Amino acid sequence: MSDVIVRVAPSPTGYLHVGNARAALLNYLFALHAGGKFMLRIDDTDDTRSKPEYETAILEDLAWLGLTHDIFARQSDRAARYQEAAGKLKTAGRLYPCYETAAELDRRRKRQMAAGKPPVYDRAALALTDAQRAAFEAEGRKPHWRFKLSHNKVQWNDLIRGHVEIDTATLSDPVLIREDGRFLYTLPSVVDDADFAVNHILRGEDHVTNSAPQIEIFEALDAPVPHFAHFALFVAAGGEVLSKREGSLSLRALRDDGIEALALNAYLARIGTSDSIEPALSLRELADGFAFEKMGRALAHFDRAELTALNAKTLHAMPYEIVAPRLMAMGVHQPVWEAVKPNVTRLADAVDLQRLVTGPVTPVIEDADFIARAAALLPPEPWNEGTWGVWTEAVKAATGTKGRALFHPLRLALTGLEHGPELKKLLPLIGRAKVLARLEGQTA
Repeated sequence: MSDVIVRVAPSPTGYLHVGNARAALLNYLFALHAGGKFMLRIDDTDDTRSKPEYETAILEDLAWLGLTHDIFARQSDRAARYQEAAGKLKTAGRLYPCYETAAELDRRRKRQMAAGKPPVYDRAALALTDAQRAAFEAEGRKPHWRFKLSHNKVQWNDLIRGHVEIDTATLSDPVLIREDGRFLYTLPSVVDDADFAVNHILRGEDHVTNSAPQIEIFEALDAPVPHFAHFALFVAAGGEVLSKREGSLSLRALRDDGIEALALNAYLARIGTSDSIEPALSLRELADGFAFEKMGRALAHFDRAELTALNAKTLHAMPYEIVAPRLMAMGVHQPVWEAVKPNVTRLADAVDLQRLVTGPVTPVIEDADFIARAAALLPPEPWNEGTWGVWTEAVKAATGTKGRALFHPLRLALTGLEHGPELKKLLPLIGRAKVLARLEGQTA
C-alpha cells in the first residue's frame, strides 16, 4: 500500500478543534501505517473568512501534534485549475447557470415542504430560454452554477461503513460556483484530490451524502475515484452534540490547559474504536495499531475528564528524556521529577510539587509530643529511599503507633498536605536539616 496518499483540508477560518485534529490524526496514522503520504491542503476559497493568522495557527497546531505533511497546497493559489475544470464541466453540459435568488429558492423549498415533498431543487433553470437568461442578465442578476447529477444510484464500498448506495435523484444539484464567481468547497476539493493523486479520503460521516455528487464529479472530469472511509462523529460525554464553536475544545485551549500532545493523540486515535484508551508514547505506536476494522459505527463520546485522566497516565509513563527540555525550562530537575511524577496530572504540577522539596513549607503539627519523639529518632545522613522505612520503623517501635496514626502526622508535618508523593522519595531530596526544621514547626 505504498501508493496511499491521503489529505486533510482545514479552512483557515478559526482555530483547529478536536474534530479537525481527529480527522488529521487518523489520516496521518493511516498514511504512516501504509507507508504512504500525508497532504495538508489549506481550503481558503472563502476569502471573506480566511485569515493568514489562522493558517499559521493550523501549521503550529499540527506541528504540536507531530503531524508533518509530505505534500502542501493552498487553494487560493490554484484558481486557474478550478476554472479549467469548471469549463470542462460546462462544455459537457454538467455545469449549468441558475438565476434564482436566495429568497426565491427559500420560498420554493417552503412550498415543496408544505406539499409534503422533499426540498430538492427542481432544475427550473434548465428550462430557461436564451431570452429569459438574457433578461435576467439585463436585470443585473449573476448566475450561480449547479452540477447536474445523473439521477442514478452511486455506490461504493466504504472502508468503515461497508456498502453504501445513494440515489442522486433524491439530492439537489449542488452549487459549485457562487453568483460572485467564487468556488464553493466541492469542485476545488475534487480537482485537488485528482491533481495530487489522493486515493483515500478518510473523513467524518457527515460527508457521506456529499460523496455521491463528488464521485460523479470525479467521473465527469475523467479522474480516478478515490476510496472512501467515513468515521463516526463525536458527541459529548452525555450524548449531546459537541459544538465545534466551543472554545475549550480548540487545540490551543487544550494545550494551554496542560494536555499533552501524546495524550491527545492516543485519545483521538482510540476513541470510538475497539482499542482500549491507554497511553501511547509515539505516533508510530498508534500507526502500527491502525485498522479500519477497529472503527465502530456508533457515535464516539468525547469525555474531557477521560482525556484528563489519560493525560496523567501518559505523564506517568513518560521517560524523563521526553519531558527533560520542558522540565529544565521550568526549573524542575530529574530527581524531583522522578519523585513527583506519579502524582502529576499536568506537567506544570511538578513545579508546585517541587515546593515540597525546596520549600517553603508550613508544617501542620497534629500531635506535638509524637512529632517531637519522631524528630529525636531521625537517622543521620546520608539518606536514600530506604531512610523513610528505617525511620518510621524506629518511630513505630518507640511509640507503638502504626498505619495512618503513624504516617499521617508525619506527612502533615513534612509537607503540610493530606496526600502527595511518596515520602520515601521526598525525604532524601528535602534533606535532614529541612526535615528537622519542619518537625520543629518551622516554615522551611
